[in-house]
Amino acid sequence: MNATEPRRRWWPRSVRARAALAAASAAAVILAGTGWWVHHDVYRRSTQIAEDQAKAQLWPLCDQLREGVVPDTTSTVPYEVVATGRQGAVAYGGGMADFDPDTHHVMPAPSRAQQVELITTVRLPANPHYNPSDKLSVSGGTHQVVTCDIRADDLTTAKAAALGVAADADLRVYALVLPNTADAITRTTDLLLLQAGLVGLVLIAAVTYFAVRTALRPVEAIRALTASVTASDPRERVTVPAATGHEITALATTLNTTLQRLDNAAAQQRRFVADAAHELRSPLTTLLASLEVALAYPERTDWPAAVTTAARQTRRLHALAEDLLLLARLDTRAPATAPDTVDLTALAARLTEQYPLTERPLTLTCDSSAPAYAHGDPDAYERLLRNLIDNAVRHAAHRVQITIRNESAWVVLTVHDDGPGVPTEDAERVFERFVRLDDARSRDHGGAGLGLAIARDLAHRHRGTLTLAPRTLGACFALRVPRAPAPDGE
Repeated sequence: MNATEPRRRWWPRSVRARAALAAASAAAVILAGTGWWVHHDVYRRSTQIAEDQAKAQLWPLCDQLREGVVPDTTSTVPYEVVATGRQGAVAYGGGMADFDPDTHHVMPAPSRAQQVELITTVRLPANPHYNPSDKLSVSGGTHQVVTCDIRADDLTTAKAAALGVAADADLRVYALVLPNTADAITRTTDLLLLQAGLVGLVLIAAVTYFAVRTALRPVEAIRALTASVTASDPRERVTVPAATGHEITALATTLNTTLQRLDNAAAQQRRFVADAAHELRSPLTTLLASLEVALAYPERTDWPAAVTTAARQTRRLHALAEDLLLLARLDTRAPATAPDTVDLTALAARLTEQYPLTERPLTLTCDSSAPAYAHGDPDAYERLLRNLIDNAVRHAAHRVQITIRNESAWVVLTVHDDGPGVPTEDAERVFERFVRLDDARSRDHGGAGLGLAIARDLAHRHRGTLTLAPRTLGACFALRVPRAPAPDGE
């Protein structure tokens, strides 16, 4: 066999064949156990029937002997009557003639008289004239016998003389329990069980195969349809079966939900690419136009102004590229599990003091009564707070206030501005990427619409939330992150 060739397995690959084989195997185990139980029960009952036949023959023989009558040799059950002090059998029949009991009785003579019924076993001698076709032959082997003893006191002298025994002789009657009866019935039953079991296994396997085949038809239809779905065009949907509560219905519903998420993700990706291209095109167009004009009319160009414009647009491109790279990293990396402990109060106070407010007069304040510790990455928290402050400063009219509070197991940080606020219907849309509610405003001052999206992603990475709190004046963004214990020594 080639080393690269996969090994052939006896276990079939088809689900239909596997189900049929599994059902047939389970049925075989059940049928085998049932057959074993039936075999032993039939043998036990058949043996009991044979014993009852022997007993039915025994008691009439005893009655005849007590009347002094020698029983007839014709009998359906082999029997023999022996007596003490007598070498040959008193009477015999039912196939015992093969042993010639007239010469010497086959069964052992009684040692004492008992008027009770006994079931015991005896070993019969082998008969050289044994005919295997004779079902009544009991030559050789150990057999069960049913016995009954007749005491000498039960017989008168005349009855004893009629039977050919001494007046003080004790008699014992033996009736053989034919083993052929139980064996024949058991063999017949076993053959019927085997035939019925084989036919049943074939029917179970066939019914299971076709039942699974019918049940898997919707799955095959789902597979054929989903094979045509691509990441760029995931608009196909699976037909949901009408039967409620069916596994195929749950599969189809789940697959449609997955396809819908894939469709939404593809649409979001296309929208993201289009928005990113649009955002990049604006500063590139301004930069290219400024440079082309400067190159076309170098003697009339205000070079400091041109360089200033180029630098501003380059910084804008750099900031946009950094935001896009950060979003890409946030989409691919696992949630942050940094062991650092960050004091959000100290961080917010430092950003408040260092934040440049040169374009227009604004008041930026930080209100906190105690340190507020949280686990996470200090740089990520700084980027998150800076984005919230940038957004508030961009929209505020006169004032921006940062508040930090410890609330039970959470640290709650809010950034509140006195600007125009956010409509209630846009409370969630404002966190989407490239979404700006002030489209009429200049893009140079309005940003790219990525700050709040980055801030929410960073909050989720630290197992927190970022929401827009309802306010009658301005906008208030609330950050909630799990509270951490104070570092040692503080």
